[in-house]
Amino acid sequence: MDSFLRRHAAIRMCRAAAPCVLALALAAPAAEVAAQDQGSRSAPPAAQEKDQPGARQRPEVTVDALSVVKIRSTAVADARTSRSLGASREGTGVVIDSEGLVLTIGYLILEAESVELFTADGRAFPATVIAYDNASGFGLLRALRPLPIKPVQFGHSSKITNREPVLIVGFDGVAPAYVVSRRPFVGYWEYRLEEAIYTAPATVNWSGAALLNREGRLLGIGSLVVGDAAGVQSKVPGNMFVPIDLLKPMLGELIANGRGPGSARPWIGVNTQEVHGNVIVNRVSPEGPADQARMRKGDVIVSVKGQPVKGQSDFYSRLWSSGEAGVEIAIEVLRGGRLEKVTVTSGDRASYFRTATY
Repeated sequence: MDSFLRRHAAIRMCRAAAPCVLALALAAPAAEVAAQDQGSRSAPPAAQEKDQPGARQRPEVTVDALSVVKIRSTAVADARTSRSLGASREGTGVVIDSEGLVLTIGYLILEAESVELFTADGRAFPATVIAYDNASGFGLLRALRPLPIKPVQFGHSSKITNREPVLIVGFDGVAPAYVVSRRPFVGYWEYRLEEAIYTAPATVNWSGAALLNREGRLLGIGSLVVGDAAGVQSKVPGNMFVPIDLLKPMLGELIANGRGPGSARPWIGVNTQEVHGNVIVNRVSPEGPADQARMRKGDVIVSVKGQPVKGQSDFYSRLWSSGEAGVEIAIEVLRGGRLEKVTVTSGDRASYFRTATY
C-alpha cells in the first residue's frame, strides 16, 4: 500500500482537479482502490486514455456507482430534535436493495416530515422513513420511485483489521482512509456501541457516509467526527462508523416493524459528560422522564438502584438492566453539595419523538 502511494504521488495532486480521482479509484485494482484521493460528483476518463487515438473511452463515473445518494430531510414543525440537529438536515444514504431501500444514520431522518433522495446528476426522488433503531443508530428509508442505482453488497465488519485501507463515500465524493481502531463508543445521549469502527484521517460530510472495503463492500455507516480515533489518549482526529454487522440480524424486523427487535429499554432523557469517572448531567430533555422527576443540569449521578456509578458506560449498563421501558429507577445525585434521591419513571425513547402525520 505504501509503495502504491509513493508510485502515485502525482495522482494526489489532482485535488486541484478533483474530478479525475474517482475515476482512478474505480479503475484501480481492488488492492489499490483505497489509496486514491478525494473525488467529486463526476469523473471524466483518465487523460492519458482520452489523448490516445482510437482508445476506448471510459464512461463518466459518479458516486452513484458506489451506491450512494444524497439525503435531504425536513423535520416536523414541533420536532424535539430541531434545537440540536436543526430543522433541515443533509447527509448521505446507501442503497442496499433493488427496491429502493436506503440505509443511513438515523439522526438525519429522526422526526422527519419530508425526505428526498438525490442522485449525482441532481435528480430528486421522494422517500419515506421506514425505521429508526435507537440502539444502533441506523435509519432506513424507502424511495417512492425506482432508483437508477445498483445496491451495495454487505461486507463483514467483524473481519476488518487496523491499518486496513478503506474508502469513505459521501454524497459529494470519495476520501481514502485507514481503519485505526475498533473499540467501544459511549455517547452522551444514552447511547453505546460495544464495538465501533474508527478511521483516520478525518473527513467531512461523514453523516450517513458509506465505509467500503477494497472490494467495494459496505462495512459501516458514518456517524461522527471524533478527536481520538486511534484511542482515548491518541488525540488523532477521525471518524466513527456504526458496523454493518449490527444491521444484518435485525434488518427484517426493522423493515417489518419500524424498530429493532426486543422490548424498548429504559430511557430517562439526559445528556451527560464523564469527568474523571464522574457522570455529570449537562442537559435534561424537556418533558422527558428525568425532567418530570426534576433532575437538573449540573446534577452528578452517584448511584442507580443503590449501586455506585463508575462512568458513563456503567451508568448506561445499570439503566438498561433495570427492566423494560416504563420501570421506575431510583437515582441518587449530588446537587449543591448534598446527596438527593430522585425516582425516574423511565420511558421509551421512540415514543418521545414526534412523527409526521400523512
